[in-house]
Amino acid sequence: MGQILAGAHQGVYLLRFEGDVRLTLCAAVDQFLDQMLRDPEFRSVAVDLTRASGVDSTSLGLMAKLSLRAQERFSFKPTLICREPDMLRLLRSMGFDDVFEIVPEPPRSAAELGPLPRVDVPEEELRAAVLEAHQILMGLNEDNRVAFRDLVAALEADCAPAEPPASSQAGHRS
Repeated sequence: MGQILAGAHQGVYLLRFEGDVRLTLCAAVDQFLDQMLRDPEFRSVAVDLTRASGVDSTSLGLMAKLSLRAQERFSFKPTLICREPDMLRLLRSMGFDDVFEIVPEPPRSAAELGPLPRVDVPEEELRAAVLEAHQILMGLNEDNRVAFRDLVAALEADCAPAEPPASSQAGHRS
């Protein structure tokens, strides 16, 4: 099981992914990102994957969201720390080298980290967060668009409000 540790010092944030990080943590990460980017002291953020054994596509989508929002609001690319060759290949194939500064080692002085709290959210909100994460991944490059097109279509259908059934008697005379 994975976890995400987070810390900040003088507006410099660090998120450390440890173990096998899955979508069950996405609500906590999403909330944390919103709070972090609203922090008036916010200066920068780094994501450390050196202790991650796996990261699912929803988590990757949230990482992409973090980068795109940081670039939009603060005009800089966040740092992504990763040295594992398979993970680096995955990140580069998904276009993360376009939205992050990827480096092999964490900074020498890291803020004290503590686990993000688990957040219970309704299933509809979780589905919407998963959909948004994958839509963001699709927007990074054409390969991602193709890879996630069917999944996003299925998620969009799943998130769409149900239409009331059409009356079988409407406009029909016996």
